[in-house]
Amino acid sequence: MSELGKKTLLIVDDEPDIRHLLSDALAQKGYQVFDAQNGVMMWQCLEEHSVDLILMDLYLQEEDGLQLAREVRERFDMPIMMLTGKGDETDRILGLELAADDYMMKPFNLRELTARIHALLRRSNRNMPTQTLSTDHDCLYFGKWILDLTSRQLRDQQGDEVILTLGEFSLLETLATRPDRVLSREQIIDLSRGLETEVFDRTVDVLILRLRRKLEANPKAPEFIKTQRGLGYLFQGPVSKSVS
Repeated sequence: MSELGKKTLLIVDDEPDIRHLLSDALAQKGYQVFDAQNGVMMWQCLEEHSVDLILMDLYLQEEDGLQLAREVRERFDMPIMMLTGKGDETDRILGLELAADDYMMKPFNLRELTARIHALLRRSNRNMPTQTLSTDHDCLYFGKWILDLTSRQLRDQQGDEVILTLGEFSLLETLATRPDRVLSREQIIDLSRGLETEVFDRTVDVLILRLRRKLEANPKAPEFIKTQRGLGYLFQGPVSKSVS
């Protein structure tokens, strides 16, 4: 985060008019804003500044915005909002699958965009220092995993952290706090704080797949997140909770 407590945003878009419009509008809202027209400039900015959120164009002229988002997610945990001029639901799902936290289509309403940015930043809690797992934290224990609900971290018993996106963590928290209970997709969407923006049933399925890849020894034969055909999903216990 930049000086004076301002949140820092990075706009990655190859259209100068879009970059200038967003930069001016978001700066007026009190954000510090940097912009990049390609991946090279994006990485340079990320190396030089602490960025709190990225707005990424899905369709760059000479680069794949989805691939850039995936590469960013491998190294950083800030929220990523994808922007696109196409309204195909497949693009929305694909963007989520490749690490986006939210999604808006061009042309967009600036008021709605800034509201979503604010919501993502509020939920990310990136102003809080990283904390180690502690008995003072509310933690859930299942298998070899420890889910710290206070610091919003997932670690194994050796202390190695697995990075989760906002949506992934919120979905895992929703399931793990309700073990051995079948939840429909609609219930999961209602209960997951990280899925506040418009989502489809398929979004839940995509997030489940991503969580299985990170949690399960064999994602095709999951130990924890079970599919209940025609009903939804069930988190297989036992799950124990720490005593603060």
